[in-house]
Amino acid sequence: MSSEATRIIDLYQRRALEWARDRERGGGLVEKSWLEQFRALVPSAASILDIGYGSGVPISRYLIEAGHHVTGVDSSATLIDLCRDRFPAHEWIAADMRTLALGQTFDGIIAWDSSFHLCPDDQRQMFPVFRQHAAPGAALMFTSGPAHGEAVGSFEGELLYHASLDPAEYRSLLDQHGFQVISHVAEDPDCGRHTVWLAQRV
Repeated sequence: MSSEATRIIDLYQRRALEWARDRERGGGLVEKSWLEQFRALVPSAASILDIGYGSGVPISRYLIEAGHHVTGVDSSATLIDLCRDRFPAHEWIAADMRTLALGQTFDGIIAWDSSFHLCPDDQRQMFPVFRQHAAPGAALMFTSGPAHGEAVGSFEGELLYHASLDPAEYRSLLDQHGFQVISHVAEDPDCGRHTVWLAQRV
């Protein structure tokens, strides 16, 4: 099943505009309460690294409108161009999150609905990436599955891979890389049943 993970970048590039359309449809922000918890951990004009930001809507847009400077990283050239047009004062970078090395740190890092497309081994390797880009006291927020396993859904008739580590392993990886768990909710009913992790570098 993990072989489907290798097709994610290609899928999001080919289906970028359809994905952006569906993500932005409805105009709601079910993530707002989590974003507010995240923002409470960072300075008022914090620098934010958004990993796998997609179309920049709604999360990057919300952070920009709240006064933060956003650096976004995504593998889809189409989505990068879209964000550059929408938010030209911010930085949008084409890169594979697994090998990210920007040579700078940020006050906050978000990987919302992005790193859970990686296979388990690649997810484990994201924690050194998080640490490398986290300033002292930085907030880190990401989504995962509720339990260890792999699953394949579909988008526009194509297979869409997801994976999750066990919650205990996420906690261990966060601890090993210098992050303290601030809040964690599995399948949050107030956030579209997302499983969310909010941590802070200590």
